[in-house]
Amino acid sequence: MASKIPGSGDLLKNLMNNMPDAIYFKDRKSRFVIVNQACSDKHGWKSPDAVRGYTDFDVFAKVHANQAFADEQRIIETGEPLFGIEEKEIWPDGSITWVSTTKMPLKNDEGQIIGTFGISRDITKHKEDELRAQRAAEEMRLITEEMEEDFRMASDLQKTFFPSSYPAFPEQAAPEECCVEFLHDFKACSDVGGDYCSVHRVSETEAGIFLCDVQGIGVRSALGTALIRGIVQEITPLGLEPGAYLSRMNELLMPLVCHEEVLLGVTACYLLLDTTSGKVRFASAGHPLPILFRHGNGAEWLCEDQGPCGPALAEQSDMAYSSAESHVASGDTVVLYTDGICNVKNVLADAFGAKRLLDSAQSLVGDPLTDIFQGLEGDALAFARNGIFTDDVCLVGFQLRKLLQ
Repeated sequence: MASKIPGSGDLLKNLMNNMPDAIYFKDRKSRFVIVNQACSDKHGWKSPDAVRGYTDFDVFAKVHANQAFADEQRIIETGEPLFGIEEKEIWPDGSITWVSTTKMPLKNDEGQIIGTFGISRDITKHKEDELRAQRAAEEMRLITEEMEEDFRMASDLQKTFFPSSYPAFPEQAAPEECCVEFLHDFKACSDVGGDYCSVHRVSETEAGIFLCDVQGIGVRSALGTALIRGIVQEITPLGLEPGAYLSRMNELLMPLVCHEEVLLGVTACYLLLDTTSGKVRFASAGHPLPILFRHGNGAEWLCEDQGPCGPALAEQSDMAYSSAESHVASGDTVVLYTDGICNVKNVLADAFGAKRLLDSAQSLVGDPLTDIFQGLEGDALAFARNGIFTDDVCLVGFQLRKLLQ
């Protein structure tokens, strides 16, 4: 025999008694008329019948009670329900819970609005998780903004590491009257980079050019350049002997980067130019050889052998670097560079390489120093697969206009 379907009153009773969400009916003054067991339990009432005549002002803090009352009075006036709104319930003890609430106009048989009824589902855990996620996202946004600002500041600061002016020979001479022209160009792959160069006066007639390349790109390599810049300023008096200059730099750098967590790969070179004789002395710590542009006679490596080339800095303690000697004449140019210009690859994954760089230099002999820089960089970028450098690139060099008298 089929079970008899309960009447509407029994159906409502079943719903009220078994629904875990809070169900409530209110009159036109927002006073509770009927609530289910879940609503009674939520508020700690003795029974659902004990709530009759109460309002939200009796159970919630005033700020929430005011909002709930205003919402219900608007429903009574307009007949427009509220669906799935999120309510922040503030209790008298200051605690907070959250519910998802739907409220409807309560009508009699004639269709007149005689109050409201609603159902509220507790979403406190979900809302707290959401708020935690929002706070975490906001904290991450602030951290990201702070990091971006730090990067911008670091980038601006690193730009001050590079020469803002060059020594004049003779001293105090106007740029067009100097016997030698200096120039550098730095292109970083990120906000900060790992290349660094300096050009400084060593004596009344001699200039020192230092160039280094800290492995990698970004903050780690930039911190390496900051360390090296400090050392450069300390060992300036050793600038008259390139080998001794790099040896002392290696000695000072070794204890700073010998720990595994701070390990840095650093190549460097130092060149000393005597403007009265054209004599050039050069030493290298794992760094590429400079290119010598002999005016009217083509381009070649500054040193024909690898004699002045020792290991990268901080690889061997007590390393004694040696120097090689060459000469430049009026009209000659020397360019030092970091290997970022050679490391660009084409679509076949072939590197531009030192040979192609030297071939490019052949067509630039006799050009102004600015055009030489642009020509070398342009040929490398034309070769590159995406037309961009994938590593920091720094060029620094000089063009001897005439010997200093």
